[in-house]
Amino acid sequence: MSAGAVRPGLIVLTLALATPALALEPGERMADTALETRARALSSELRCLVCQNQSIDDSNAPLAKDLRLLVRERLAAGESDSAVMSYIVARYGDFVLLKPPFNSHTLLLWAAPMLCLLGLGYALLRSSGRFGSSAPVPTSDALDPDEERRLKALLARGSDA
Repeated sequence: MSAGAVRPGLIVLTLALATPALALEPGERMADTALETRARALSSELRCLVCQNQSIDDSNAPLAKDLRLLVRERLAAGESDSAVMSYIVARYGDFVLLKPPFNSHTLLLWAAPMLCLLGLGYALLRSSGRFGSSAPVPTSDALDPDEERRLKALLARGSDA
């Protein structure tokens, strides 16, 4: 077998493994494809409360499965997408949303990155000595008369020893 024949197979295998594994089990799928599409869209916007960085669509956690089933039950009952989302947010809070809204409860969440950047910028400027430094900045390399007198005294003491 030549190396040229192995490469396409290796590429296909790599691409197949690189796709995200969806945690949706076959028994969870809805028979109506339109409702299933809506359920998948809603599930991709909801955070797994156990994994926290995955949507419930991608998580294998039991709570994520319960939330997926809850979404599908409410859609099957005829509720709109916004009604389903409102119900889940009312029950679990804004944290359940992967993209939480900007409001008074999430202000710190949205402002934290900017506050961190501002704090880092201030710390860098402060440590560089260009901002907020209380030490006087010398204007020339020449010694003033008082410094010259002290230097001569030190040199004279050093040569006596």
